[in-house]
Amino acid sequence: MASIARRPDGTYRPRYRDENGKEHARHFKRKVDAQRWLDEQTAAIVTGDYVDPAAGKITFKAWFKAWSGRQVWERGTTLAAQQAADSVTFADVPMRQIRPSHVQQWVKVMSQPASSRTSGLAASTIRTRYNYVHMAMRAAVVDRIIKSDPSAGVPLPRARKASAAMTIPAVEEVGRALSVAPAWFRPFIAVCAFAGLRLGEAAGLRLEDVDFLRRTIAVRRQMQGENRATIELVAPKFGSERVVYVPAELVDLLAQHVQRAGVQQGDWMIANAGQPLNRNSAGHQWREVRKAAGLGGYTLHDLRHFYASGLIASGCDVVTVQRALGHSSATITLGVYSHLWPTAEDRTRAAAGDLMAAALGVPADSLRTKGL
Repeated sequence: MASIARRPDGTYRPRYRDENGKEHARHFKRKVDAQRWLDEQTAAIVTGDYVDPAAGKITFKAWFKAWSGRQVWERGTTLAAQQAADSVTFADVPMRQIRPSHVQQWVKVMSQPASSRTSGLAASTIRTRYNYVHMAMRAAVVDRIIKSDPSAGVPLPRARKASAAMTIPAVEEVGRALSVAPAWFRPFIAVCAFAGLRLGEAAGLRLEDVDFLRRTIAVRRQMQGENRATIELVAPKFGSERVVYVPAELVDLLAQHVQRAGVQQGDWMIANAGQPLNRNSAGHQWREVRKAAGLGGYTLHDLRHFYASGLIASGCDVVTVQRALGHSSATITLGVYSHLWPTAEDRTRAAAGDLMAAALGVPADSLRTKGL
């Protein structure tokens, strides 16, 4: 039911009841303005686009807490989402008052140096944080907290191409790292470089995960957390549970480590004084190795890139690489490593070279190197 009443002071008071029977009213000096507002509200109710004006009074901080609390996320995802929410510059602004300019300003702040950092956040980090906020805003639209998503279409910094951003150590550099690493830490580097395990997956390995006869490593769990106080044993990332087929040399290295360290059934495969490694302790140990080996700023994750590049260079197809790395889809694998696969031009030259060699009765390699 909707109506417009003229008040004693000459203003007009339109009113209506929403879907829940709650009455809403405003005051206007002109009747035409009152009628326009009333028409807009009643039309929104009819079309299903109605948003209670009072609903948008909730602040972004309160809405994000309520929304994220309903999500079925792994601990790591929850922490990343909360980090994104903590970084916004409009946490205490009511949802209905947030404008695209608020989101643009937040993106700008993330792109610049701050008291806790000497440079802006990486474009990929900004995009990740934006995505969590964007999801929360879209959920608010669906839940009729706000009419539209103020984060939609906000431009983000361009990420560097994977070919430019990715750093991959050379074979000789990985060899130097293994040669100078402490004996107990050497297997950790090896499973990252020659089995493609993530830091948390390597830290979560137990003796029973390695099948020495079949030469496989089963990835069943991972360690999450920055230090001993926050470390937690959780399932691998979605789609990352897998069996990795590893070379005999890696199996031998692990077998020697088990014998030397006295690793028993149920023990952590690689531990420091009996304690599993976490992100901080593994990172610290790797930096010590990196310094001793005279390497650049390679991270432990770069050893995973090293492994992937080796598979691709050996002719493995995208699905094989996807399964070995534990990506949930081949699309992810291509998005990260597509620049490492030979291009059509490379394959065309190689095929033509083989064809020409066969016709001339000359080894293909001889043709390719003759002009050198």
